[in-house]
Amino acid sequence: MNKTLKRVIDFPLMKIILGIGICLLILIGFQNFISKPFFYFLIDSKPIADTFINYTSVAVLLLTYYYLFGLYEKRQINELSRKGIVKMLSGGFLLGFSILSFVILVLYLLGYYKIIQFSGFSYFLAPFSFLVIAALIEEILFRAILYRILENWLGTYIVLVIVSIMFELPHVFNDNVTLLSVVLGLLFGFAHGIMYTYTKRVWLPFAFHLGWNFAQPFYDSNLSGLEDVGSVFKAEFNGPELITGSIYGIEDSILSISLLFIVCLVFLRLAIKHNKIVKRKLLGGAQ
Repeated sequence: MNKTLKRVIDFPLMKIILGIGICLLILIGFQNFISKPFFYFLIDSKPIADTFINYTSVAVLLLTYYYLFGLYEKRQINELSRKGIVKMLSGGFLLGFSILSFVILVLYLLGYYKIIQFSGFSYFLAPFSFLVIAALIEEILFRAILYRILENWLGTYIVLVIVSIMFELPHVFNDNVTLLSVVLGLLFGFAHGIMYTYTKRVWLPFAFHLGWNFAQPFYDSNLSGLEDVGSVFKAEFNGPELITGSIYGIEDSILSISLLFIVCLVFLRLAIKHNKIVKRKLLGGAQ
């Protein structure tokens, strides 16, 4: 390969553009031309068909990333390593779910939250599978590609700021955005970034992301301003928005934001303690 061309291809920003572009192109192409026509033809129930579509999309996205960067960077894809995967997935999911469950408990004790009825378990089919693929797409694009490459190029601290802002930008266009929801989004991006720095795996931030997003509709809260995502309970929120969260959802409650801030501090401390912070700056390519 021509040396000039190789330098261009190996430049970190080019890796990010190509990585994100190819992963999205293959995923969208697979969904539109293979999985959707196949499962909608095979299965009459749209929710069940969508469940299969979402989970096959998970497999396609992971395989695309694995083989793309394995060939591109000629290395082992440690960020998708199965070492400690069960602990990271279960621990991350429980942490994300438990934080917002604790917020719901506080709201209940204050008289600001009331369960009206049980909605059923349909939430665990298409809605949950949608949350899985949505969280995975964001973590692969923002953490495995954008954050990983920039961190090895520019160092951890500056990239935590850059990627946290970039992670929040798409959410700014969600319905019913508030000032607190923007603060929440920045902290959310920071938390996921420092989780990746600490573990060097996508599994913990992915699972935390999934558990956090799963908890909100589970308790009948809006999810980042989105309504009708599904729920297990029909419930009523009645209290000051600062405590219960706005129409954006309980994640922009001051309680949720405060707990997320603590999570950021804990993982930042762990990353520093275990010498996981990347301080060097590379002029060439990044892995």
